[in-house]
Amino acid sequence: MPVADRTDEVLDAAYACLTRYGVRRTTMDDIATEMGVSRSAVYQYVRNKDAAFRLLVERLHEQALDQARAVATCDAPAADRVRGVLQAKLDLVLRLRGDSPHTAELLDAKARLFGDICTTFTTELHALLTGLLRESGTANAEDAAQICISLVVGLENAADPERLFARAADALHIGLAIRR
Repeated sequence: MPVADRTDEVLDAAYACLTRYGVRRTTMDDIATEMGVSRSAVYQYVRNKDAAFRLLVERLHEQALDQARAVATCDAPAADRVRGVLQAKLDLVLRLRGDSPHTAELLDAKARLFGDICTTFTTELHALLTGLLRESGTANAEDAAQICISLVVGLENAADPERLFARAADALHIGLAIRR
């Protein structure tokens, strides 16, 4: 009988440890203790701590991309779909920053361990936004998509991003829809 895949449990445990200790201070023993298993049991599902965190970052970013893709393809006005894609990015950041000061490490595009995942996430969001903006008739949709992403990055550092988001997204879409 095959062993049940407990990779999601490993990733959940890695996340719990991350919130307490950060990436560098978390050990495989910590992850195993969090799961209630031996360290050797954890090695059945991940090669090492770096692999566990890489899989965790992939999962978190993929969940946010799934949310963005679902909104991008729904039957709603373009402005609402653009807002939904941007909301998926903001939600990911706010969730991670809200859970612990350590979890923001998972968003660092310059991180050796998973920076490529963060960069790919942003590239895919840019592609989704470019398509939506092109569909809505926005001039220079690629630049407009970059402006949209930059807006969210700016809001990520604002004191009250949720309060500002709807107004900023509306103003952005209106401004970008105007052809000059």
